[in-house]
Amino acid sequence: MRVREGEKETRIVVGMGTCGIAAGARDVMSAILAELAARDITDVTVSQTGCVGLCEYEPLVDVIRPGEEKVTYSYVNADKARQIVNRHVVNGQIIGEWVIARKQ
Repeated sequence: MRVREGEKETRIVVGMGTCGIAAGARDVMSAILAELAARDITDVTVSQTGCVGLCEYEPLVDVIRPGEEKVTYSYVNADKARQIVNRHVVNGQIIGEWVIARKQ
């Protein structure tokens, strides 16, 4: 996957603190990367972050699309991660029932 710098691309951030890893964040990260690769999507930056203090809601995934608010999904597993890529990243459809926070 090609990773580019800049504000004009979508970013996905996976919580990979100890709590996130214990809750399955590695599988989530792998699923996101695999789904992006399968769809030949190269203009999305995928990164990780440490604990954000919401341990009980892990694994957490942020989706930041240009010009839109940041959306944080909670209790993400590999299947949800693939759906987040397909529905939100590709089609712009926020999956409301999985959202824990939205922020400008």
